[in-house]
Amino acid sequence: MDIAAHFGKNLSRCRKRADLSQEELSVRASLHRTEISQLERGLRVARIDTLIKLAGSLEVSADELLVGLGWSPGGTRVGSFKADGPAEPATNAQAALVSPTRSA
Repeated sequence: MDIAAHFGKNLSRCRKRADLSQEELSVRASLHRTEISQLERGLRVARIDTLIKLAGSLEVSADELLVGLGWSPGGTRVGSFKADGPAEPATNAQAALVSPTRSA
């Protein structure tokens, strides 16, 4: 999953719904218009302060700009980004790692 591209789609959708141009959003958020363009095209990743500026300027929650983005912890494997969705049931091996049974 390309995190920057997915964030960019969310940003573009929120900006258009607010009926703002990239220029208008850049003024509201105290960012350069080219940064808005690069974020929407997935060419850069927003820093946390930029995320807060964008959410405030668009009058949406930061969650709305992050819709569909999530993290899957690695456990015994390397973690990876994933699309949010319904949780998958744990396999027996995963369940044993999470909550080992006590021996009586």
